[in-house]
Amino acid sequence: MNSLETAYVAGGCFWCTEAVFQRLKGVEEIHSGYMGGTVKNPAYREVCTGRTGHTEGIKILFDPKIISYRSLLTVFFATHDPTTLNRQGNDVGTQYRSSIFYTTDEQRAIAVDLIAELQKTTFEAPIVTELLAEMPFYMAEEEHHNYYNNNSEQGYCSFIISPKIQKLKQNYLHLLKTI
Repeated sequence: MNSLETAYVAGGCFWCTEAVFQRLKGVEEIHSGYMGGTVKNPAYREVCTGRTGHTEGIKILFDPKIISYRSLLTVFFATHDPTTLNRQGNDVGTQYRSSIFYTTDEQRAIAVDLIAELQKTTFEAPIVTELLAEMPFYMAEEEHHNYYNNNSEQGYCSFIISPKIQKLKQNYLHLLKTI
């Protein structure tokens, strides 16, 4: 039996991050939800107002023997803009902020090192991704799970998510599951 680890990231709309991470080898489960806020068991309509303090994020259960935490974070930083505060493209508000919620000191250290490296080598603007200790994760409503796979022809999916999937295929083919 393999021992899975948990990672939490938020990189804008959870439909986008879920779709990206579902395609990675070693990722066993993805759950869309809300983290980092003050309201217990928030609903999507509440989170969308930006008043709960939550961000749309995902919980990733992964096998570290197949994909490392650093590789997960590398993909995370490559598939959203970590230099825009409280927004991703046209999605604006604190619920779309870039966040990493670490579960261990080791995860925190990996994130700190990678952010420093990417700031020197990849991003000219400051990386504004918040790095926080794990907080309560609240599952999103069922209609938000597996959203891209169930709605890939929908406008938002076609114009926003599909290019992220293409970028993933172009740059990280070695990390993708074989279908």
